Amino acid sequence: MKKILVANRGEIAIRVMRTAKKMGIKTIAVYSEVDRHAPHVKFADEAVCIGPAPSSESYLKGDKIIEVAKSLNADGIHPGYGFLSENADFAELCEKNDIIFIGPRSKAIKMMGDKLAAKDAVKDYNIPMVPGVDHAVTDPDEAIKIAREIGLPILIKAAAGGGGKGMRIVEKEKDIENQMKRAISEATSAFGDGSVFVEKYVTSPRHIEIQIMADTHGNYLHFFERECSVQRRHQKVVEEAPSVILTPELREKMGQAAIDVARSCDYVGAGTVEFLMDADLNFYFLEMNTRLQVEHPVSELISGVDLVELQINVARGEALKMKQEDLKINGHALELRVYAEDPMNDFLPSVGNLETYQLPVGEDIRVDNGFEEGMDIPIYYDPMLSKLITYGKTRNEAIQLMIKAIDNYHIKGVQTTLPFGRFVCEHEAFISGNFDTHFVKNYYSPSLLESKHKAEAEIAAKIALKQYLKDQKLLRLPN
Repeated sequence: MKKILVANRGEIAIRVMRTAKKMGIKTIAVYSEVDRHAPHVKFADEAVCIGPAPSSESYLKGDKIIEVAKSLNADGIHPGYGFLSENADFAELCEKNDIIFIGPRSKAIKMMGDKLAAKDAVKDYNIPMVPGVDHAVTDPDEAIKIAREIGLPILIKAAAGGGGKGMRIVEKEKDIENQMKRAISEATSAFGDGSVFVEKYVTSPRHIEIQIMADTHGNYLHFFERECSVQRRHQKVVEEAPSVILTPELREKMGQAAIDVARSCDYVGAGTVEFLMDADLNFYFLEMNTRLQVEHPVSELISGVDLVELQINVARGEALKMKQEDLKINGHALELRVYAEDPMNDFLPSVGNLETYQLPVGEDIRVDNGFEEGMDIPIYYDPMLSKLITYGKTRNEAIQLMIKAIDNYHIKGVQTTLPFGRFVCEHEAFISGNFDTHFVKNYYSPSLLESKHKAEAEIAAKIALKQYLKDQKLLRLPN
């Protein structure tokens, strides 16, 4: 593989290109008109505009991307995450055009992309499942019957997608019909498929996921777990590896379960198997993401591997050189997704110009970044600016370094999740490890963040006044 096209934008495009360049592979960037001057365009060896700003007219145009790849003699296409990364038709289109899709085969993407098909595929491996049904439900009466069997609360969930869309938690039987209609409507709008299924809602859940890698020679590896329980609107904001609650025995059990999920669909490449864990440390299969995850850096830091490099090696037919026993957890890593969102206003997107944009630097601080000072935040895409990752020998070291890195990340012009990240890192529930996916609901409010800001500002003002008075006193002293 001498040249690859990266079918993405922002920080993930640059992340993939860095590894490709390290491996001596040329890179091609694709970009929309609004991204003409974006950093990923400058970073690549070649770059081609593929259409107007909306992703439906640019980054989601699979046929156009294939056309560019063929015209510039690309050997492979890396989809990053989002956009076409879990599009089975696009993976198939690459295969038909003799271009290597740096990801799983289309069959696995299709199977794991449908949550009901995924549940069906893994049932022969005795992987724990959340109580519920394994078929699409459209009749509210049937949903009520299921709820009576498995007990409330229940979760109504879109079969064809994720990201919190088409998902409803229902605590009372009288609300099932209305919430089901809303879930079906949202799922149809978001994924073009209104299929929903019903399962028991796990109270106080933790979101634990396992990073796996598989090659074409029948080798499967897992790179331990990530804790992704700090979320807003069912989407992750803070991730870490490893999890504070897993014992070595539980880690091994979950790792093997993740590998079995991968085996169930003849998986190839990097993937993530997601589990829910209840308060008694019982874990349940949730879904498989058939791509590189946003939070993959924390796994890289604790295991000492470059997952993108392994993806490329596997895609060109190489066997994984390491064995499971070679992999060991070393230290602790933390990631904060730096979104252009306002944590004081329900995390709504904050568009504007990056008047100031200065990244923190230092040992064990990594920033996977896609923006530069002076750039506007496009309204057309996910509002993530970068990922701030810190590493320490211990969890506490990683947390303290994250607080320091947040303080040295200077952004003006838009609101970001940086203050929220600091709030999380300083909260007793997070520090103790005693938290779940309800962290935001249970502990966070804009007024708490505001009062914290005020208290810090008052302390800073008192320190400054004390120093000023000290300086004045020194100036008045006779020579």
